[in-house]
Amino acid sequence: MDSNVSISPNVRITGKFEIKKGSSIAQNCTISGEKVGVFIGENVMIAPNVVIVAFNHIISNVDIPMNKQGNDEDAVIIEDDVWIASNCTISKGVIIGKGAVIASNTFVNKNIDPYTVVGGVPAKILKKRIH
Repeated sequence: MDSNVSISPNVRITGKFEIKKGSSIAQNCTISGEKVGVFIGENVMIAPNVVIVAFNHIISNVDIPMNKQGNDEDAVIIEDDVWIASNCTISKGVIIGKGAVIASNTFVNKNIDPYTVVGGVPAKILKKRIH
């Protein structure tokens, strides 16, 4: 963990994880990096109750219980100067570009371009921060 990082109480972090300087994670967040990892850049703000997962359950074989089929994993990368507001879910394989803003209660399942504000389920572009 880099310097000047703040991780609040009741944050659960499992698996491979990296967070860089000046970043913060508020209370009640869950980050599951599994083997591939969740990578958080510099000066990132993650608000309360955010879930970031680098995996999905495999459910393709109906003859095997879902909890016995393993996981499909892909790293999550959150670039510098990103704000993820409260109650968001970030799914596997997503890259959130530098300076992006994720509005409260958003589900992110696709990459977010730099300096883009998104919101909704699933995430949709609301506006760009630069013109």
